[in-house]
Amino acid sequence: MAARLLLAFLVATAAALAPVPAGAGPAPPAPTPTPAWGSPLGDPPVVTRPFAPPPSPYGPGHRGADLGGAPGAVVRAAGDGIVVFAGMVAGRPVVSVDHAGGLRTTYEPVAPAVAAGQEVRRGDALGTLAAGHEGCPAAACLHWGLRRGETYLDPLSLLRPPRVRLLPLSP
Repeated sequence: MAARLLLAFLVATAAALAPVPAGAGPAPPAPTPTPAWGSPLGDPPVVTRPFAPPPSPYGPGHRGADLGGAPGAVVRAAGDGIVVFAGMVAGRPVVSVDHAGGLRTTYEPVAPAVAAGQEVRRGDALGTLAAGHEGCPAAACLHWGLRRGETYLDPLSLLRPPRVRLLPLSP
């Protein structure tokens, strides 16, 4: 029994002290995953007016977040998707993109550089920011909206890491 333990110890020690073959260093670090979502006007976004959900589906509220920018700034797709609208709504240029999971992002006022039906990836240019967003304290503001179905959501939530909560084990 003691001889077996001694032999196991010697084999383990020899393996630990053996020279490492050339080029066989430690494994390279795992690549950092690319986030699924990004800010349409760069990171960190300059929020001039946050999302304020309405108390009821037709009540007053701010159904998106306004991001400060400069006229002519490139507005980028927040995530991968398909452009479903690029044109004028109530006299303002708007771009809407459908994403996986039933999400839709909207960008306004944006002079579109894309067309409906076009596939976009996170970070692709959608168009350029136009001046004239009402109540904007900056040279120009992007109204960035997010919906799932008919429910408006805070688009800034796409940029925050998910909250992980540990729950107790049930007895």
